[in-house]
Amino acid sequence: MPDSSKLSDAFQGRREARSALVTGGAGFLGGHLVRLLLERGLAVRVLDLQDSPSRDRRAELIEGSILDRPLLRDALAGVDWVFHLAADPNLWAADKSSFHGTNTEGTKRVIEAAGDSGAARIVYTSTESILVGRGRTRGRLIDESVAPRLAEMRGPYCRSKFLAEQAALEAARRGLPVVVVNPTMPIGANDHRLTPPTRMLLDFLNGENPAYLEFEMNLVRAADAARGHLLAAERGRVGERYILGGDNIKLSEVLATVEALTGLPMPKTTIPYGLALAVAAVSETYADWISRKPPKASLTGVQLAGAGMRIDSSKAARELGHRPTPLRESLAEAVTWLADQGLVRRPVSVKGLALQDA
Repeated sequence: MPDSSKLSDAFQGRREARSALVTGGAGFLGGHLVRLLLERGLAVRVLDLQDSPSRDRRAELIEGSILDRPLLRDALAGVDWVFHLAADPNLWAADKSSFHGTNTEGTKRVIEAAGDSGAARIVYTSTESILVGRGRTRGRLIDESVAPRLAEMRGPYCRSKFLAEQAALEAARRGLPVVVVNPTMPIGANDHRLTPPTRMLLDFLNGENPAYLEFEMNLVRAADAARGHLLAAERGRVGERYILGGDNIKLSEVLATVEALTGLPMPKTTIPYGLALAVAAVSETYADWISRKPPKASLTGVQLAGAGMRIDSSKAARELGHRPTPLRESLAEAVTWLADQGLVRRPVSVKGLALQDA
């Protein structure tokens, strides 16, 4: 692993970072990032809606919303680096406008306030989901050269994250020290809020899905994606986007790996895309108008799966030193953690060792 304790050439002559704010620092990626920053000797402040076991207790916690401007100013006071991870990561919400409020407007407020506070570096956490165009990216590796368009975004989540990234890049063009990172689907330990990739893995471990929709994805160990954020602050170029990915893999290959690690039988039956899309549409309509609870499969999720995601992270490797952990080890870590939390209802013994953040 590269020595990320040294500042990049771009930071020569500028003050060395002594403190950082992590919005969403009580969440999955945020929790891993907070620990890395603390290990670097930085004073770390977390701004999040509520506490969670993911948060390192050595970090100061400020509970509240990124939409609260006075609270945001207080949280940013005296901070050198700002990492904006706070977002609604779900693909469905009963109130569709909430995505724009949290993901788009919240990002604008954080970046504006961070600029006013004089932060030396602002790292905005985007997503790989907005890089998947309607047909333009099918069958090709997706890298930072992709120029997504609003009309191509699938659902309110992707639209809100696209607009947030555009706001971040525009702030960089105005002279603010903003770097954008696009982590792919994170997997690993300490996902107490059960983000969508972890929830998908847990459902398969518990035998809740007798069949699956085949699609290609990119999974990255959460600790590696968090390290990529730190490297982006230290080495990233202002106004640039860096995809923080891991292995490109089909869901069938993920399930085969999980079965080999655990001995638990995984489903072998696939669902046709058209059927999955129809079921998701009906399920989401029922959720929107009747149950007001998250559907088993969201329309946005199925559409993204149908588009496929083959990711090229070579820019992050070349410029930042991003070096992802092999997927088998990342999956072993995730399954071990879920079993240790008592969330896996079937007896499981993982044939692999969970890793430690290094």
